[in-house]
Amino acid sequence: MGESINKSISLHYLTRATQYFGDSTMTDKYYPWGGDFIICNNHGSVAVVLLNIDFTPSKKVAIYGRLKTENIGIEKIVANVISNPHIRYLLLCGNDIRGHRSGRSLIALHKNGIDKNHRIIQAPGAIPYIENLDKKALKRFQDQISIIDMIDIKDQDSIHKKIELYLEKPSTPFGEPFIALCIKENKNQKIQDKRALHSKVILDYMGKVKKRE
Repeated sequence: MGESINKSISLHYLTRATQYFGDSTMTDKYYPWGGDFIICNNHGSVAVVLLNIDFTPSKKVAIYGRLKTENIGIEKIVANVISNPHIRYLLLCGNDIRGHRSGRSLIALHKNGIDKNHRIIQAPGAIPYIENLDKKALKRFQDQISIIDMIDIKDQDSIHKKIELYLEKPSTPFGEPFIALCIKENKNQKIQDKRALHSKVILDYMGKVKKRE
């Protein structure tokens, strides 16, 4: 990967560095966490998050894909986006995911960060906990990325126009690639939430949630 890449590298995730979707010619310095996405233009300044919408953006965007969960799903988006310094804008479109509210939770993370319990501050999702990213990665996400909020908008012409508007804006890469550190190696991580519905849960590394017995 070279000395220029940020030293916050998880050996746990380096083994997954070649798990890409769409573009088999990518090098291992971008998008190391894998996920449900398509790689388009390596130097594009816009990444697109698809919520509850069937939409294919311009191939001029850097990357696009779906966001389903308000925990592991958000972590993967953050880690993958900050690995490519050319990405400066993150556009979210479509109706938010019912129950998870993952789109609004991602925006809350960008705006507010997390509390001492790793919960996204003021996130509306059911279990919005960030357990696998350190503070440096979250700060990088907040500094590198500007959010384009098109949640609840499903008109494809409007979305295309907004994407083109931001693609045409002059932008410069945000320093060097940042490979996010996975701060926990445990496959099972216990999270406590004071609310009655989710007072005690277990969130595994694949994002599956089950009640604690």
